[in-house]
Amino acid sequence: MADSPNCDLKSLSPLQLFERVTEQGEKVRALKAGKAPKDEIDAAVRMLLSLKLSYKTTTGQDYQAGLPPKDLLLINNGTTKEEDEDLVDPWNVQTSNAKGVDYDKLIVRFGSSKIDTDLINRIERATGQKPHHFLRRGIFFSHRDMDQVLDAYENKKPFYLYTGRGPSSQAMHVGHLIPFMFTKWLQEVFDVPLVIQLTDDEKYLWKDMTIEKAYEYARENAKDIIACGFDINKTFIFSDLDYLGTSAGFYKNIVKVQKHVTFNQVKGIFGFTDSDCIGKISFPAIQAAPSFSSSFPQIFNGKENIQCLIPCAIDQDPYFRMTRDVAPRIGQPKPALLHSVFFPALQGAQTKMSASDPNSSIFLTDTPKQIKTKINKHAFSGGRDTIEEHRKYGGNCDVDVSFMYLTFFLEDDDRLEQLKQAYTSGELLTGELKKVLIETMQPLVASHQERRKQVTDEIVKQFMTPRKLAFEF
Repeated sequence: MADSPNCDLKSLSPLQLFERVTEQGEKVRALKAGKAPKDEIDAAVRMLLSLKLSYKTTTGQDYQAGLPPKDLLLINNGTTKEEDEDLVDPWNVQTSNAKGVDYDKLIVRFGSSKIDTDLINRIERATGQKPHHFLRRGIFFSHRDMDQVLDAYENKKPFYLYTGRGPSSQAMHVGHLIPFMFTKWLQEVFDVPLVIQLTDDEKYLWKDMTIEKAYEYARENAKDIIACGFDINKTFIFSDLDYLGTSAGFYKNIVKVQKHVTFNQVKGIFGFTDSDCIGKISFPAIQAAPSFSSSFPQIFNGKENIQCLIPCAIDQDPYFRMTRDVAPRIGQPKPALLHSVFFPALQGAQTKMSASDPNSSIFLTDTPKQIKTKINKHAFSGGRDTIEEHRKYGGNCDVDVSFMYLTFFLEDDDRLEQLKQAYTSGELLTGELKKVLIETMQPLVASHQERRKQVTDEIVKQFMTPRKLAFEF
């Protein structure tokens, strides 16, 4: 492709323009480092200057490496261009819309790509497996570079999975299972290694808890994660408080990332202020490090060029936008991502659940009676005020939390569609829909509790011991 400005630059979002400038800057550096011919370098520089001009014209801001356009990055002080914008960052999710966050707008704002039918079909062809219902129903809805991962897989090149959990409480809720359920499916159909980061250091820095309590929560949460059914021979779970002190490769990658991200950049990306402790400011580099295979020499035999795929909720994307910007500058491949929607609180889709509010979700420790009471008492209804009105006008599945939960946990597509039609038509009442959800969640949670009982401290220790997994590199 010629080194000239693309005629469709005006159609790009500010964040897409930002990424184009970043990529062109990397190209200029590579050409200079490789001592390319002067005319080739000059052409690449002209292209870079043209892209920077387009970026400034579009955003009104000068391009700064690692610092995406401020008005498009939703940070935790809630400042946005429009008052009705959704607020999405790693610590807060807020929207005024009862249907939840507008994910189509979020894709544009974050500059990611929609998971469309073509990509889902390609995953099915590559794996020979029916796509997970999270894919079929748009629960995982956005991606970065999943095409590259599939290219590698189809060419017999390795990749690995990385996901994580911030252990803020002893008991996890059913929403916390979503990334692990999907990651388990990905691991099984692609047959790849998996690393799971427990960010107990992050929770100690952000929450009012002792470092001992954060570590205890990490080990308890590990039991719930293991109970999802991960293969011990293919999965490494690690606590930051444990692993950082034992892996030189991991710490080296942290320092490399830290060197290439300025204080101004993390303030712009995460909304940090001058009064935040320095631990918070440096933490993003710790979440970035598992994206690089050299952080796990015992698994990858010291190889540094193995691409990583990260399934996560889209509120974690700021960490990995930063990581993807830094990766080429430290000689690492950019991680690919698969983004999920947020799991709604029982009270409605305007916010995500809180582990500190026992009524905001169904917890993995809840009894069948507690599950029934929570759903009947707290699950936001899309039904009408009276039975007569409901029979006449029908319910609204777009805002009904019971139906939302069923889209996550009821695997039968035909049954889900039947419920949607019956509720929308008014044939099915809110209480009847809640009954279906109760009958779905009670056995699911009970089954999880039984599996968790089988997870001993010794099994946790085995999962969390740095070791070679069942793969050759």
